[in-house]
Amino acid sequence: MVALPAATTHGQTVFAKNSDRPWNECQPLELHERHHHPSGAVTQCQFVSLPEVAETWRHVGSRPWWCWGYEHGANEHQVVIGNEGLGSKFNSAPESRLIGMEIVRLGLERGRTAREAVDCMTRLISEFGQGKFDNNAGVRTYDNGYIVADPQEAYVIETAGHEWALQRVESALGISNVYSVETNYESVSSTAETTAIEHGWWSRDKGPFNFAEAYSAGDRSDGSGAMRRKRSCAVLRARSGGLETTSMMALLRDHSDATEPGEPFRADLTGKGICIHFDDGPKGGNTAASLVSDLCADHSRLPIHWCSFYSPCLAPFFPVFIEGTLPSGLAVGGEHATPDSPWWRFLHLAQLIREDEPGRISVARTCWAELEAEWMTTAYPLAAKTRRMIDLGHCEAAQGLLSDYMDDAVGRMLHTAERLITQFSATTAAAV
Repeated sequence: MVALPAATTHGQTVFAKNSDRPWNECQPLELHERHHHPSGAVTQCQFVSLPEVAETWRHVGSRPWWCWGYEHGANEHQVVIGNEGLGSKFNSAPESRLIGMEIVRLGLERGRTAREAVDCMTRLISEFGQGKFDNNAGVRTYDNGYIVADPQEAYVIETAGHEWALQRVESALGISNVYSVETNYESVSSTAETTAIEHGWWSRDKGPFNFAEAYSAGDRSDGSGAMRRKRSCAVLRARSGGLETTSMMALLRDHSDATEPGEPFRADLTGKGICIHFDDGPKGGNTAASLVSDLCADHSRLPIHWCSFYSPCLAPFFPVFIEGTLPSGLAVGGEHATPDSPWWRFLHLAQLIREDEPGRISVARTCWAELEAEWMTTAYPLAAKTRRMIDLGHCEAAQGLLSDYMDDAVGRMLHTAERLITQFSATTAAAV
């Protein structure tokens, strides 16, 4: 989801994303520095190699442990990108292509503005393709939709193989696992309509080319993706002009089934909602990581990226500054659970909380609400102070302040998580 300045209370762009993945797919948070690359260098993605660019930007991303790419992330130029899986009518291709999450990372590495990232991403999609393709690595592949935003503007890209359509965001909107760019695109790949006609998916006598209708494999009015998009767009539309960071967090934590799209936020764990939980024990999908980016167009402060591990309704959003050094422990995590991985600890905590919903949910949410409230009052003054310091050339001192602040915030968050794990484990043991 994204809300542009006209839709927010403070006149700044706010971006929000839930990463819905297999319930036990670890998704650490990584910071990568700006890099200069020699002529002829190559970017090696999982299945495709492509020419490197001269310079790639500093960025932070939420990465499934096995993947080079990201579900969502942000770079030093305040470009933020997130993706959603889509299902097109194309069969699985025999040739290797880019994974959709790799395109997110490439856009962050190479885009200084949303438009520059969009141009990079659509060029790569046209040349190298993405979507469903055969592979021997057991990687599930699919077509993708993206929101790409910066402090001034935002775009939606939806894809099908090598084809794509681009829609400019006018105010605030959400996307999900359903095609939504119809005839309202700003531009479309040069072969999109011809390819659809050749496959019998479109005919010119239907009127203006409808990208979503031509390429969508499923019923776009039904299913969880349609429901979640309906809910997010209804809330964003109803609150336009009054949206802010906390309302975007609440929307990522929402459990409404969209039967009544305009109903108040639901905090109970019933239904799938925008915040997804595995049902009836560990299986299926779960919201694995979340991001709310509060950008800043007037350079009065630094952008603040609020990140969360696993279920955002059972975990806190903690502040991240790209200009500082991210606590290295946040990047720890692999295929199997380890005690030094924050992501795996929050999965364990979520499981313990859900063993006894009435009591433990309230205890955990109270703890996280107190920390979040404190960070909300301290992060923004720090963002303004360090912005001024950087503008005056005191970059190293500003970086030190931001790094220390994040170390303290993450340390307190992890200490609280361990305390709750110990407390809830003890009551579980006593019950047995």
